[in-house]
Amino acid sequence: MNGSANTQKEQHSMMGSTSAVTIAEVAKHAGVSSSTVSYVISGKRSISEATRRRVEAAIRELGYHPNAGARALAGKRSHIIALMVPLHTDVYVPIMMEIAIAVTMAARSFGYDVLLITNDEGPDGVRRVAASGLADGVILMDVELDDDRIPVLRAQNTHAALIGLPADATGLSCVDHDFAAAGALCADHLAGLGHRDVAFIGYSPAVYRRHAGYAERTLTGFRTRSAERGLRIVHRPCDGTYESTAGAFTRILADRPETTGFVVQNEGAIGPLLSLLRAAGRIVPEDASVVALCPEPLADQYSPRLTAVTGPAQDLGRRAVELVMRRIEGADADEVALLTPLLTTRESTGPAPHRA
Repeated sequence: MNGSANTQKEQHSMMGSTSAVTIAEVAKHAGVSSSTVSYVISGKRSISEATRRRVEAAIRELGYHPNAGARALAGKRSHIIALMVPLHTDVYVPIMMEIAIAVTMAARSFGYDVLLITNDEGPDGVRRVAASGLADGVILMDVELDDDRIPVLRAQNTHAALIGLPADATGLSCVDHDFAAAGALCADHLAGLGHRDVAFIGYSPAVYRRHAGYAERTLTGFRTRSAERGLRIVHRPCDGTYESTAGAFTRILADRPETTGFVVQNEGAIGPLLSLLRAAGRIVPEDASVVALCPEPLADQYSPRLTAVTGPAQDLGRRAVELVMRRIEGADADEVALLTPLLTTRESTGPAPHRA
């Protein structure tokens, strides 16, 4: 009996590679009628617990998804947008959630609800959402430069918007902060204060290995403008823990003891860096200046209050919803929108100290 079941699963798996599984196939596999399968899926009628479990097992084994094509032919929409938020351990979750809330609020203004998908399923997750017909459109977050979800979007012609900018944005609708400009603002600010040796404390090495757009574009903008302004720079990634920040700080002072400017693009490293500077006898901003790339509330909570480069997370969510809605409505919505960053000067930066 087990051998027969396995053979059936293999046959259906092979069929799934060329065509979608139907309700009739699920019904045959479960030994019930097609209407029973429909009732289990919709919940419109009471079904015995044993039958429901048998149908659900068949759905899982065959990889059945509701037929999106049938829904389209019926002229119906789900009025749902899928928001795919892969919550990597190295991302700053409060910002991701702020964007997610902004997406939800903007979607409601269009009469849409949001399906939040936080598992890092990659291309398979995009295929699953597209095949299920659960959502009329998809918004992707945490976009990498060579994001492997994008070819699936293009192949399936999915209505989508990206919060982030891949290396090739051809035919896509994207909104993001202008991270290259943000990096350049940091270099300009410190150069204008007379600093010449500047350290950039970034995200964990894993973020750069997966080519996260926000990290790589910021670093590129900072490096390019630093070269134009004659700054001597060093980049040190860290995990954002006190220990990893201490290691990065120690290497910076060992390699560049004359460093007087620090740029931090790692929310977790800000507090440890300020503590380490105090422990080293370097007063901020008299002996060392610190610029952070972080949200305004975070910049305000430290002492001294941080000079920071920020961008409104709410605008990212709102613009992404507008872009995906244009695609759902059939408009030619190919667009790349980069939001201008803002540098606010506070107490953590000052003129470079004079050296003998």
